Amino acid sequence: MASILKTIYSPQDLQNLDYKELQCLAREIRETLINTVSVTGGHLAPNLGVVELTIAIHRVFNSAVDRIIWDVGHQSYVHKLLTGRQAQFSTLRQYGGLSGFPKRDESIHDAFDTGHSSTSISAALGMVLARDLKGEKYSVVAVIGDGSMTGGMAFEALNHAGHLKKNLIVILNDNEMSIAPNVGALSSYLSSLRTDPKYSRSKDEIAELLQKIPHGPKLLKVVDRLKDSLKYLVVPGMLFEELGFTYLGPVDGHDIKAVTTMLKQAKNLGGPVLVHVLTKKGKGYEPAEKNPDLFHGVGPFDVVTGAIKKIPGAPPSYTQIFGQTMINLAKQDDKIIGITAAMPSGTGLNKFAQEFPNRYFDVGIAEQHAVTMAAGLAAGGYRPVVAIYSTFLQRAYDQVLHDVCLQNLPVTFALDRAGLVGDDGPTHHGVFDLAYLRNIPNMVIMAPKDENELQHMLKTAVYHNAPTAVRYPRGAGEGVAIDSQLQTIPIGQAEVLWDGEDVVLLAIGNMVPEALKAAENLRAQGISAAVINARYVKPLDEELILHYAARTGHLVTVEEHVLMGGFGSAVLELLERAGLSEVKVKRIGIPDCFVEHGKQKILRANYGLTAEGIVETVLAGEQRLHKKRKRIKAVWGRE
Repeated sequence: MASILKTIYSPQDLQNLDYKELQCLAREIRETLINTVSVTGGHLAPNLGVVELTIAIHRVFNSAVDRIIWDVGHQSYVHKLLTGRQAQFSTLRQYGGLSGFPKRDESIHDAFDTGHSSTSISAALGMVLARDLKGEKYSVVAVIGDGSMTGGMAFEALNHAGHLKKNLIVILNDNEMSIAPNVGALSSYLSSLRTDPKYSRSKDEIAELLQKIPHGPKLLKVVDRLKDSLKYLVVPGMLFEELGFTYLGPVDGHDIKAVTTMLKQAKNLGGPVLVHVLTKKGKGYEPAEKNPDLFHGVGPFDVVTGAIKKIPGAPPSYTQIFGQTMINLAKQDDKIIGITAAMPSGTGLNKFAQEFPNRYFDVGIAEQHAVTMAAGLAAGGYRPVVAIYSTFLQRAYDQVLHDVCLQNLPVTFALDRAGLVGDDGPTHHGVFDLAYLRNIPNMVIMAPKDENELQHMLKTAVYHNAPTAVRYPRGAGEGVAIDSQLQTIPIGQAEVLWDGEDVVLLAIGNMVPEALKAAENLRAQGISAAVINARYVKPLDEELILHYAARTGHLVTVEEHVLMGGFGSAVLELLERAGLSEVKVKRIGIPDCFVEHGKQKILRANYGLTAEGIVETVLAGEQRLHKKRKRIKAVWGRE
């Protein structure tokens, strides 16, 4: 049978297919998703669950004109396949290839960049307001997952949208609930009844008639109260109705015809409408259906068995070490609490949850709540550890500042995926945390050079009587030996790994091993480089740094973080305070830009965050210093 997918060059081509052909297309799309993601890695289970839903959306709406916003954007792979990006689909999440998320600069069919969750309804409402202010005519659709609905921002937007009564469609993609035929059939009937113009007209006619007869107005009130009571009993989604939305559903999200029919109803209605769609995460691929968490965001895998491809002999990841250290600490101290925002496996707290279910809390995609709840626990005498990806803690900045640091509460922030995370791109790179935390009073910030130091830092953080952040990268550790006994590291104490006279390499976190390699290379070229593992970004080991800066006169800072406001900036501020302006300083890090997606190795090389990049920077600086010394000597000789 000829491929149907290959005949789809734009969403308009879907209009030429009957429902049997659309079902065949859905099967082809699933095969393409499985085969592609098995090589590139990516968010497989969420996309397998929205195949039919995406087809139905593109049958009803014109994404070149209408605005469709995907929340979270990792469920947009099918959308990309149907909007002219089939030929590039094999480059998904690869350097220079397609993004794993919607990108406005990638296609006119991508209405809004969505890498973090719970943002779609707010953005959609903004687009609705822009449309109406301009007097334009097009539909605006927010496709939001039930996980994203756990974020408070989504309900803030629902509340406002319901108040404004503007024409807006929200599709709730619910992949957790099973479909109960009786409830589904009743709801479909009631939805059809409510959207039938005859129903609305007859209600108005009856109301008008009752107003004219004796005691009619009283009777009308009784009927209205009875109607509302019955709706609460038999109609799902009354929460959305109370927020001002017309609720339609639930509908089987894998029934293209049923979803298409309901979306057409929603399109024809006025005001805000919420369509409740039930889908199955991982649909059509047994390994993903059985283990949707594993296949939510997955690396390369074997298509036949579903087995994840792992590098033989790879050391444990920083995430694994964090998770095990949390368990070890919690066994000795019942005041330690683990908190995550819908990422138990991603943060390594899943095993902690099994061991200490009463001391583990998953708050959903609600980072703000997670942080303030931790503050409350700390005020109550506990030692909460909030494990959140670096990029997601950005969402709770005010809570970190106002609820934790202002009160100087002992909350530990375990910032996983700090630095360049790779294939997920600019929405997920954790390259801003030092800058957005360093300026807050009372905050202590540290970063381990390897996985062994991570466990010691975690113990240090948990027992430090102030807010503390420990940032560590995505991926495998350095393969070092793991100490069996945990120690605390004195706050603000750096570590000299190599002594040297010509230049000092001052590195933080996972850049320390690269600095050591660079120092070895430099020594082979006759340059004596000292290497300092800073360990702390705040407070800095001022005495040690100033000693080596004055001694060598040439200092290079290395950080997998933006340069603006980061670790190197902190060192420059220190030198300025100490009056050491004559020290030559070169900072290696990420410039003022958003870093695109690509393998970590490629991205690090692009920004000089490798041993080779450090060597090049030092050599260039040494040449400039040499020329400067010659000029000084020449002037001195003439004098």
